[in-house]
Amino acid sequence: MIPCPPVEMRVAAPEVAPMASISPGDRPGYAAALEPSRRGWVTLPLWCVWVEPPGPDLWSKRWHGAVETSLATWATHLKLIRVKNASDAHLRLWRRNPPLQGGRASNGRALLSFELVQRGGKKIVEPLVDLLISPGIRQEAIEATSLHELGHGFGLWGHSDQPTDVMAAKPGPTPIKQLSKRDRLTLNWLYNQPSGVSP
Repeated sequence: MIPCPPVEMRVAAPEVAPMASISPGDRPGYAAALEPSRRGWVTLPLWCVWVEPPGPDLWSKRWHGAVETSLATWATHLKLIRVKNASDAHLRLWRRNPPLQGGRASNGRALLSFELVQRGGKKIVEPLVDLLISPGIRQEAIEATSLHELGHGFGLWGHSDQPTDVMAAKPGPTPIKQLSKRDRLTLNWLYNQPSGVSP
């Protein structure tokens, strides 16, 4: 069986009623700060990932190298498969400046939607996450930004209040380029919850 069969059809998934409020309860790390989507927790046992290929210029190659390093970091914690076509991916990384939000610029942004997808004749609801990572920043910042935005893409829809975590709301003076113990605890907790999307 192909791990990421090509997508034969993709349309917006039907809307669902918002989930009932979930009590934060006793959660490890910063899991109490995570918010489920309207469909629940966004986790998959296998993520099909696509990265915008580099162009011939040095800047795009630098961006691509930094993003690849961040993906390799996440691949030690989650199962990722690379796909050749953006249309076949659950998660896509784009070399783009995110649009202004509330008049403010940012180095990266994660955009989540849900799609009704047909793969191998089977229709399922899947997440589609587009990550916009700015190419116009230094390589170390691209790596830290893509590591953070990938965390959102892989289901960590919330922020830590500690600057030493990858998912910190406000990064400290030193870019974080490895998952902290709290990041790993939170991720492990999340992936032990029922998923709100099709496996």
